[in-house]
Amino acid sequence: MFTIGEFSKLSHISARMLRHYDAIGLLRPAHVNEQNGYRYYDAAQLPVLLQIETLKDYGFSLSEISELLALSREALAKKIHAKRLQAYDELHKLRKTLRRMEDDIINMEGNRMVQEKYHVIVMDTPAQRVFGLRKTISIAEVHDLFQELLREAGRRGLKRAGATQLMYHGKEFSYDSMDAEAQVQVSGDGPDVQEIPGQLCVATTHVGPYETVKYAYDAICDWMAGHPEYQISGPVIERYLKDEHSVSDPDEYETGILFPVTKAE
Repeated sequence: MFTIGEFSKLSHISARMLRHYDAIGLLRPAHVNEQNGYRYYDAAQLPVLLQIETLKDYGFSLSEISELLALSREALAKKIHAKRLQAYDELHKLRKTLRRMEDDIINMEGNRMVQEKYHVIVMDTPAQRVFGLRKTISIAEVHDLFQELLREAGRRGLKRAGATQLMYHGKEFSYDSMDAEAQVQVSGDGPDVQEIPGQLCVATTHVGPYETVKYAYDAICDWMAGHPEYQISGPVIERYLKDEHSVSDPDEYETGILFPVTKAE
């Protein structure tokens, strides 16, 4: 048996909280001395107390925990799974709120906020072996183009070896009609597999849904304006480091924005 002080030290739960758990019937002492009212706890109650604290961390109320402790492991797992889905929903809503806040701040503060959010670097990208499909499409057809690309790569027996990416070949961006090439990194060779040589790029990473990727472009444009020694030398690339195939939440998407450049001597 442990005194309430000893049990408190073992569990890292305050004696005041243990008394509260006793008062509401959540965790009663194994024995109470009738003469002096001292509470004593058994070692077997430690796992129960730890489970209570874990369920509290999951967001369950003390009244809910009282009912959960009586459930079988299978029934408890279902309750925790439901709580997990609820937490994901709340997280998604919070991320949307944070994104709206960032958008408002960017609109109010302008370029300074964009520069703080994005880290623009100059990097040497390695050579890539890619299979691609190039078409003139609208922005709404990008997803369909990638679906067609992956189906065709599979039909040809090409093995994916890296990220997908979109290369903009046109001289200017257009929502309705853009010359774009969907590409996927592959291993092996084939009639339409091409080698993209390594190149110097100004780059940054956008984390979040594609609808707000324009801020990453703004950050690179601001950086380029301050570094006139670099000149754009090739098609801009959007590289999808984390997309819907690797994460389920659009707020977790990661998109690399790469501007091939040359540097004046």
